[in-house]
Amino acid sequence: MNLEKRVLVTGGTGLVGKAIETVVKEEKQTGAHEVLNETWIFCGSKDADLRDKVETDALFEKHKPTHVIHLAAMVGGLFHNMAHNLDFFRDNMSINDNVLHASYKYKVVKVVSCLSTCIFPDNVTYPIDETMIHNGEPHTSNFGYSYAKRMIDVLNRGYHEQHGCLFTSVVPCNVFGPHDNFSPSCGHVIPALIRRMDDAMRNEEKTFTVWGSGKPLRQFIYSLDIAKLFLWTMRNYDSIEPLILSVDEEDEVSIAAAAEAIKHALGFEGRLLFDTGRADGQHKKTASNKKLRSLFAPEFTPFHLAVRDTVAWFRDHRDTARL
Repeated sequence: MNLEKRVLVTGGTGLVGKAIETVVKEEKQTGAHEVLNETWIFCGSKDADLRDKVETDALFEKHKPTHVIHLAAMVGGLFHNMAHNLDFFRDNMSINDNVLHASYKYKVVKVVSCLSTCIFPDNVTYPIDETMIHNGEPHTSNFGYSYAKRMIDVLNRGYHEQHGCLFTSVVPCNVFGPHDNFSPSCGHVIPALIRRMDDAMRNEEKTFTVWGSGKPLRQFIYSLDIAKLFLWTMRNYDSIEPLILSVDEEDEVSIAAAAEAIKHALGFEGRLLFDTGRADGQHKKTASNKKLRSLFAPEFTPFHLAVRDTVAWFRDHRDTARL
């Protein structure tokens, strides 16, 4: 007999949480059998301050989840990280410790926590894989966030060894899509570029300046694709070992190419310039999805189509999007 699941999604009002909610609604509409015995609860910062142990425990007491997808985090783009590394470390350490201890305390069957490819060592051979998370220091630009995220893996192992808990983690590459944070200062590269280039078009500017050289390489994954992988992981992946959720290595694109794709999707006719006086951050962090593909056959939305759909969503929701 299948366990009746009550799935609590922390950070459920953010980019990935909203994508998971969209996919779950689609499954319910099509009558997918996996979702029939699942109740989904999407919580955001208005429901509880997860940095606070008392509020975290109260959230778990209220909803009594059997499963948790832990997305909540203090997040930001390159320049926001560089200016607030201590805050990123302290806030994320508190959030992760409170959520995982509440999951243990309230006997949650499985927790799937979200890490990031930025946690991997800066000086490493490529492609990176799941065995390399702790093999050196992360890039100096976001060491606070990176070390806090790495500690989720340490906590998972500790709860498993000491209490037998099935707490695991996934490592997505750069996620973007509807409901992203489009702030130029706090958002990640794709949404920040979309917002800034849209502003340039509104101001009838003839050029647009990309911050940095445009040379760094990234693997980008559409939020609806990563949402489906989170559902698969929650339902099927029963190891505490981290699992990289990434597009293929050959799908890596430069920041310059990403800016060109956004330019095309927006219809911006001006010229792109590059401010090489600004920091580039980590040059590359190419991840291998070999382990994922050995377990599952994911399908990925082509990058240019995902950019097109994200731009369309932003334009339709500019007045209510996070700016």
